[in-house]
Amino acid sequence: MDNDKSKKLNAKVRGMHCASCAASIEKAVSKLPGVKSASVNYATKKAYVDYDEGQVNVEKIREEVAKTGYEIEIEKEKSEEKGGMHDHHKMMEDAEFEKQRTKLHFSLPVTIIFFFLMLWEVASRYRESIPNPLMDKIFGPLISWVPNFFLPMELFNTISFIFASAVLFWVGSGFVKAAGRFFVTGRANMDTLIGLGTFVAYFYSSFILLFSQAARTLGLREDFYYDVTIVVIGFVFLGKYFEAKTTGKAGEAMRKLMELGAKKARILENGEEKEIDVDQVKVGDIMIVRPSEKIPLDGEVIEGESNVDESMLTGESMPVEKKIGAQVFGATINEDGIIKIRVTQTGEGTVLSQIIKTVEEAQGSKAPIQKLVDRISGIFVPIIIAVAVATFAVWYFLTGEISIALINSVAVLVIACPCALGLATPTAIMVGTGKGAKNGILFKTGDSFERAKNISMVVFDKTGTLTKGAPEVHKIVSNPEYSFEEDKILKIAASLAKNSEHPLSKAVHEKSIQKNIQLADFENFKEIKGHGLSAVCATHKTDVLMGNKKLLAENSLDTSWADKTLEDETLGVGTRLFIGHGGKVVGVLIVADEVRDESKKIIADLKLMGLKVAMITGDNKNTAEFIAKELEIDKVLAEVLPSEKSDEIKRLQEEGEKVVFVGDGINDAPSLVQADLGIAMGSATDIAKEAGQIILMQNNLEKVVRAIQLSKITFRTIKQNLFWAFIYNVVAIPLAVVGLLNPVIAAAAMAMSSVSVVANSLRIYRR
Repeated sequence: MDNDKSKKLNAKVRGMHCASCAASIEKAVSKLPGVKSASVNYATKKAYVDYDEGQVNVEKIREEVAKTGYEIEIEKEKSEEKGGMHDHHKMMEDAEFEKQRTKLHFSLPVTIIFFFLMLWEVASRYRESIPNPLMDKIFGPLISWVPNFFLPMELFNTISFIFASAVLFWVGSGFVKAAGRFFVTGRANMDTLIGLGTFVAYFYSSFILLFSQAARTLGLREDFYYDVTIVVIGFVFLGKYFEAKTTGKAGEAMRKLMELGAKKARILENGEEKEIDVDQVKVGDIMIVRPSEKIPLDGEVIEGESNVDESMLTGESMPVEKKIGAQVFGATINEDGIIKIRVTQTGEGTVLSQIIKTVEEAQGSKAPIQKLVDRISGIFVPIIIAVAVATFAVWYFLTGEISIALINSVAVLVIACPCALGLATPTAIMVGTGKGAKNGILFKTGDSFERAKNISMVVFDKTGTLTKGAPEVHKIVSNPEYSFEEDKILKIAASLAKNSEHPLSKAVHEKSIQKNIQLADFENFKEIKGHGLSAVCATHKTDVLMGNKKLLAENSLDTSWADKTLEDETLGVGTRLFIGHGGKVVGVLIVADEVRDESKKIIADLKLMGLKVAMITGDNKNTAEFIAKELEIDKVLAEVLPSEKSDEIKRLQEEGEKVVFVGDGINDAPSLVQADLGIAMGSATDIAKEAGQIILMQNNLEKVVRAIQLSKITFRTIKQNLFWAFIYNVVAIPLAVVGLLNPVIAAAAMAMSSVSVVANSLRIYRR
């Protein structure tokens, strides 16, 4: 398969009503040649398809979805018009919601009336079969009042027929279509169950009403079940309405993210200010942003100073000071100064767009536990139809009464709804990812939550994670054997360091700038990863190097003085950078990185959660153990090369640990991938590149604890949802089979089960 033709489709699916709807679409699309993977999310109403454009196209996928009875609407990468694609979807969703509301306004009063009439009938039958003084007191007035209030039975049945027809074929048209599709294609979903059950009840009642003589000839009892059709569809529809509202709340964080972006931008063109649509701004344009205005796009400050509120991206309430050269991001708020910004990113390249994309992908992805649920939902409906048929056959065989067999089989069809099962995982993931995004924590995949369930150890990379990542040269020590002056040692070190981007090299170069040291010209520069730097002096052709003890040994230098220096605690804590000149170790620079203020508290918090804490670093053992002792860290992995970090994580896993690795997300990519859960403390501009499953928008260790807590809370919620959804079906279906569950009660319980699952997921917002 040609990778160059690999495409991804992000499509809105219209007409889905349950988890088995999603499963049937997923199954159909997956079978198309050229489709690598297909995922349909019932909660977000979206389909994500990875396909080979050389073998299949969007139109073919659309046709296949249409065959299953649904419609897809393609998500465009760019805004189509002023309102953008998001606004278009919002309008479509609002229009659909209004249609549902209109149907509800009709069906709800009718449902309530027929529900109370049904209660009267049940009460009347109960009173006749089991005389009870207490029940007489409760139901007696109702039973005696209702017949005097309503019309004669024949006229009442005719009116019931009219209302039932309207409810079934207008309000419940989707259920009828689903039942029809089942007979044509053999594909079934939750709507099929409701459609079959209510249509059978309606057809039986209408046959008796319209063909009474034929019904008597066939020996059918004159029982009318229009109330079942009306009330079941009414309750299910009401449940769907509330489900849509609560599911909408679950996706609220996502919509708020989408609405954050500015619509207009003020740019400088030929010396004049001009306001244009943000879609028309190009990279390199100069934007002017005044106090209290939203920054339209990502860019670099080229004039002015201000404080910027970045809370919508990072979750941090404190504004960030921005000076010339500082990076600013679209959707953040300029607080108190006028600034000019050169645009560096537009459209899909902005940080806000990357966050939205990351959250969408997480909500569209499926946790491993969801895949099991999907498989169950896919086979659940056909099994239930078979159970309903068997229920009808057994009851008819036992009683000889079609009406009794009919009502019990309808109860089975109505109660066995897989909606709650289908909503259990995706709604929790929607709320969890939305809550995380609001707090500057991005979950890249749905399985992030499941990965956190059994973690036992958190491993921190030291530099830039537990420490501030901005080391400084604290001390310069000359080897007394060669008597090099401190400034000369610094000159050699900084002349090497100016060619390197390593944080330690930058610290050395910064020290030389502070002391106004004139640097030398070196040639044949080499950077040996994890060891240090080497070069040749351009003037004297002398070999020079700066690095750790391993670098000295590899270049055959005498390491005896270096060994003493490493053991000398009077020199203080810090990384020892040895300086070699002409084959001799002439001195050492001690570079230390300050520990973050919050590090100790965060490690204590993790221990309170019952987790072990480890630190991994390339520093020598003494330095690493000193920091570990200060922070009360359990395990220290020192003198580990960057290439060896992932091996150390693997070794811990082999020892039985479930490891969370926390690193900077750029240098630590292999370790983040190897860990059971990878948390990348990356800068906002690196969102799309980060490895691992969770990205922190700020280098704030407190977010690590919150990310782990949120992962555990979300997965616990998923388990709660699945438990109640499964228990509901396990208990309810047998009750319906043995005739202990009226279809109306079944419909009400089924509707409430879906709403309760979504409501439970929404509790994550309050945690």
